[in-house]
Amino acid sequence: MNQQDFISITKKFVTVLVLLSLIACKNAENKKSSLNKNAEDSPMFFKMSLAQWSLHKAILEDGMNPFDFAKEASALDIHAIEYVSQLYKKEVSRLGLDAVIYRLNEESKKYGVKNLLIMVDGEGDLANTDENKLHEAIENHKKWVDAAKVLGCHSIRVNAHGQGTDVEVMANAVIGLAKLSEYAKTKGINILVENHGGYTSNGDWLATVIQKVNMSNCGTLPDFGNFCLKGSQSINSENCENAYDIYKGVKELMPYAKAVSAKSYDFDENGNQPKIDYTKILQVVKNAGYSGYIGIEYEGSNLSEKDGIIATKKLLEKASKEVK
Repeated sequence: MNQQDFISITKKFVTVLVLLSLIACKNAENKKSSLNKNAEDSPMFFKMSLAQWSLHKAILEDGMNPFDFAKEASALDIHAIEYVSQLYKKEVSRLGLDAVIYRLNEESKKYGVKNLLIMVDGEGDLANTDENKLHEAIENHKKWVDAAKVLGCHSIRVNAHGQGTDVEVMANAVIGLAKLSEYAKTKGINILVENHGGYTSNGDWLATVIQKVNMSNCGTLPDFGNFCLKGSQSINSENCENAYDIYKGVKELMPYAKAVSAKSYDFDENGNQPKIDYTKILQVVKNAGYSGYIGIEYEGSNLSEKDGIIATKKLLEKASKEVK
């Protein structure tokens, strides 16, 4: 081999090495970019739903048709919904409950939205110390259990309110919830109690009630904001005189949770909730091993209801990336 041939072969070899090096660097860059993209696009540990109460002003004050709930949720790119019974009072009175449920079923199918639960209010106290009134409350709730079954929901959310001492109300709450849960079990429906003012906003008290009921289909629906023990149920209210620790409360209720409510109020300039650290509270939810739906429930006033829903959705997405 002469010197010229050697130089030619060497140049070709060096060229090949350079090309292989460039390819390797490019592959490494693509892999790094892919990893970063996967980290950014990684799915949340929970799924999002929309609580109809987020639209209660539109329905009760602005004339929005409550039958359009599935349509509105779908338009906001939320595909699971939680109904509120009191927002259908006029429709139930005019059409009957069966007709209302049929219509809701048709609307949810039309827009490809999953029915999760019904939040039931105004049907009597399930911890009433009056035996007759307690029985009446249990019977009143049964029709909503039946409605949830027809809608394909997994639960109804109820309240465990009553008059008396914490011990007296607890004793009657256990009786009322157990009897309703026995009926609901025959329909494959869960009975969920929300922290919703009074004794129920005490996480330890409510957790003890669920423990005493001791039924697999009786659980909780922890709400991030309803932890006021006296006055209004909401920690955001000026009438809240004694607020329970929201992070402690959620932690106490999560072992029995079959749904979770992401309450939101007015947003600050950074898109956060001044009274609720979403990253901290979502960490509590994740630590409990929960991976179900978290329902958006906007109650603020500095944004429109739809904008508030969107802002809450964005906050959940952002905070979910910050939990460990």
